Amino acid sequence: MSSRRNAVAGSGPAGLLVFDGDCGFCTSCANWIAARWRGDERAVPWQTLSDDELAAVSLTRDDVRSAVWWIDEGGRRSRAQLAIARALVAGSGWPAIAGRALLVPPFHWLAGAVYPLVARLRHLLPGGTPACRM
Repeated sequence: MSSRRNAVAGSGPAGLLVFDGDCGFCTSCANWIAARWRGDERAVPWQTLSDDELAAVSLTRDDVRSAVWWIDEGGRRSRAQLAIARALVAGSGWPAIAGRALLVPPFHWLAGAVYPLVARLRHLLPGGTPACRM
């Protein structure tokens, strides 16, 4: 089994960030976050995952079309702003600190309000293309 499949199936030791690989903004953000990870975490476009691989982490195509997801080493799933926060925490330096801040009020509430807006307007953000439109 490939290391990507191990991580997808949850048998790997690291976290998994599942994002929209058709969106340039999402891909840029996922790559930026992944560059700061200290371990074997992986960022994987959902379009590269089979239905069985998604099912292995208790996700569906509808789930991954609606938001970014983080699956931690224990198989716990986080969606949207919580996924971003936890993916940042897996890194180092100021991004990890920012991720921790996003997990506590009032920053958690603010991120919860901002995430849907960013998702809806991602085609207008740097790196966004018409393919990013939800």
